[in-house]
Amino acid sequence: MLSVVTGNTPQTRGELVDRVLHTTPDSVVLSVSLHGDGEGHPVVQRFWTGTDPRLSEATGRGATGAPAVIVRQDLLSLARASRHPHVVLALSDELDALPFLTELWRESPGNGALGDHYAPGPVLAGIEPTVLLPDVGCVHTAVRKWSGWDRGLPMTRAEAAARQVEAANVLVLAVPPGTRGTLAAGVATLLRHLNQTAVCLTLPSTAAGEAVSGLPSALFGPGVRGGLHDWLARLDPVGVPHTPSVTGGGVTSVLWRARRPVHPERLADALGDVLPGVVRGHGHLWLSNRPASVITWRSAGAHLELREAGHWLEDSATGAAWQAATPQRRTLASWFWDPYYGERRNEITFTGVDLETSRLSETLDATLLSDEELSRGPEGWSAVHDPFFSAGPQ
Repeated sequence: MLSVVTGNTPQTRGELVDRVLHTTPDSVVLSVSLHGDGEGHPVVQRFWTGTDPRLSEATGRGATGAPAVIVRQDLLSLARASRHPHVVLALSDELDALPFLTELWRESPGNGALGDHYAPGPVLAGIEPTVLLPDVGCVHTAVRKWSGWDRGLPMTRAEAAARQVEAANVLVLAVPPGTRGTLAAGVATLLRHLNQTAVCLTLPSTAAGEAVSGLPSALFGPGVRGGLHDWLARLDPVGVPHTPSVTGGGVTSVLWRARRPVHPERLADALGDVLPGVVRGHGHLWLSNRPASVITWRSAGAHLELREAGHWLEDSATGAAWQAATPQRRTLASWFWDPYYGERRNEITFTGVDLETSRLSETLDATLLSDEELSRGPEGWSAVHDPFFSAGPQ
């Protein structure tokens, strides 16, 4: 099995690795960090640790290239040399976990796939609450993370923090000594809203030199695992929206859904009423002047990014786009299919503190095309001025 560990601080990540090793003592660990600020490939530094004496020969190796290619080769070489029941891949903060993992698990021509040798284990993320809260509100600092092949576009620190939480199957809230109980409880509730499918644990952080406790062994069973299909589904711009049932802590989530196009100018005017109080917004839009394009909505803190992310599926099960879509996307399209509009719809999940959910939904409903505007058809919709995409209508 191949599990993955990340963390929002190096100390939290290291402590979580120690907890995994306490739970599965025969595990070996591959720690990966990247170095390099240029546009070319980074130096990929790898450190093996474990009880196998052969691992010492590979300790501290560095190579320049695509991160997924280098790490995949290391893991395949280990699998061919000897069988280990559990390998833990510890990823540093320079990597964007989901894009990296999707490339890592793809089949490599001539070298085979990791799936031939490993079963995918859980993605575990260690979260230090006093670091998470400032991060999810930080929209003035940009970071660039590496995927499996190259460096991604700049994103805010708030966006990076949200993505780390959303990528995990297991979230471990590591609470430092002296942290207020109400703060820890509030962050735990926020985590359950940001990632409704993850197992969430709250554990006291350990002091330097203090022995760590393990994790429930069930976390490494078949019920808590990722995998290529799961990761691709999470990255799909048209995914399954979730609204958690957990309540308390002042945190609220609401799903806004609508089956008619959004007027882009009215949406731009409404943002000042939509974004305040929202910690995270995640979903997709159907803009009236871009009827073929899926527009992703990603907001973290006060920063919003709208991006074109492919096209809506057409009514042809034999079409190339339909066949290339994930099974989840095809299933969702079948559920929501409209004879005239196809799968087009707006779906955004908003999470925030003390959100006025009815006001938020009413504000967004007011951005939809009216019946009179809808009657003009796609040609009339496309004539609307677009304040978001300067290239003009599709």
